[in-house]
Formats: sequence, C-alpha cells, structure tokens
Amino acid sequence: MSFLKSLTNRMGIMGELLQFFIHNKWWWITPMLFILLLFGLLIVFAQGSAVAPFIYTLF
Repeated sequence: MSFLKSLTNRMGIMGELLQFFIHNKWWWITPMLFILLLFGLLIVFAQGSAVAPFIYTLF
C-alpha cells in the first residue's frame, strides 16, 4: 500500500482523484473518464485541421 501512497503523492491532483476512486470503490469509472478525456482532446486538437470532417462523422 505504500507504493500506491507514494505514487499518488507524486501525481498531484490526478493521484488524489485516483486514490479517491480506489478508496470509494469507484475504480470502474476510471476507464470511462479516460476515454472521455481522450475524445475531448481529439476534438479540441483536430478542430482546426484537415482531419476535422472525418472526426465529426464519428459523432
């Protein structure tokens, strides 16, 4: 458990959020948040590029 504690201390806010999820047994929601974050970053970074019309067809 000390490994997890030292890892969360080094990760800052993301580590605290991960520790909260593990403590409250919400570990199942972490992959969903990760995928939502990836989709959000994909939309933001591809908005001004030539790839944008192809990404918007996904939604």
